[in-house]
Amino acid sequence: MTRLPTKIVEKPWGKDVLPPQFDVPEGKRIGEVWFVPPPEMPDILVKYIFTSEKLSVQVHPDDAQAKALGESDRGKEECWLVIDAEPGAALGIGFKQEIDSEAMRAAALDGSIEQLMEWFPVQRGDFFYIPAGTVHAIGAGVSLIEIQQNSDITYRLYDYGRPRELHLEQGLQVAKGGPHDAALRLHVAGQESCALANGKYFSVQLLTAASPDLATTDHQGPCLVIPLLHGVDVGGVQLQPAECGLARSFKDLDLGTSGDCLVVVPG
Repeated sequence: MTRLPTKIVEKPWGKDVLPPQFDVPEGKRIGEVWFVPPPEMPDILVKYIFTSEKLSVQVHPDDAQAKALGESDRGKEECWLVIDAEPGAALGIGFKQEIDSEAMRAAALDGSIEQLMEWFPVQRGDFFYIPAGTVHAIGAGVSLIEIQQNSDITYRLYDYGRPRELHLEQGLQVAKGGPHDAALRLHVAGQESCALANGKYFSVQLLTAASPDLATTDHQGPCLVIPLLHGVDVGGVQLQPAECGLARSFKDLDLGTSGDCLVVVPG
């Protein structure tokens, strides 16, 4: 097992205080904690995100769109597992009803796009898959794990008047003006293992000691392991919450009597 190196990212919208298991500098406003992708799985990035303010309304292209726009050969799909949420915290994902490109442009320019979006109140255990082209925004008071294609292409459509660059023309070329598919979100209840996502680029499973046999995979190669509330044994080495490790195989995991984790394999 290999522990992935971390990268601490300061953000003005981050949090001053993180959960105690995170070893970060005091007095810094931390928005993200990244795990450097290993050579065995370079196309998948895992990060924690912590917000004290709303993030911009944004959208990501798919692979073909990213290439057509001269960005790269890799777009960005992602998913989120909420690990903590303050009262009133919400995630904006998709729109309440269908909206065309010109209406989206006007709403982005006058700020009403925020009201047109669907905002989902969240709590620990809520999971959302965000396909490329989905207009989205993470609200304030949210802590989550994000698993994504290893790409940094982000087109901001609206940023609440903050002095940051917007990418309205590119964003409107890739944004979908419809509701988020209900099949792409769920709440993880209780202690049962389950499949969270099975996408083109990666699959994600929740694995718990209470029901380890419910999680299965045909993947025989390396996988990423992200402990949640309790540590797990990976090939004889303890991996703790706030860490991410590369396992040689799904079979190297030993959850003991209380372990729980996310397991990520390439799509």
